[in-house]
Amino acid sequence: MKKILRLLALLLFVGTLITWVVTGANRGWTKTSEPVKTMDEVTGIEGITYQKRFAPGLDFVGAGLLGTGILTGASFLFRKKIKPS
Repeated sequence: MKKILRLLALLLFVGTLITWVVTGANRGWTKTSEPVKTMDEVTGIEGITYQKRFAPGLDFVGAGLLGTGILTGASFLFRKKIKPS
């Protein structure tokens, strides 16, 4: 059980970091939409529209690391089995 929990913690840690890096390594809060500057064709006025895009931030990484810590800590609750001699 101890090894399984530690393996799950490692997988969660690696998965969290890979997801964060692949989606843009946003160093702020998690965003579900991003502002995009657009130019109005008729008036030539510049405006901002929002495009739906998930960008996990440091709070996402923190939650993943918290989960990793909990799984790792739980693995220490299991004792090593002692074989009777």
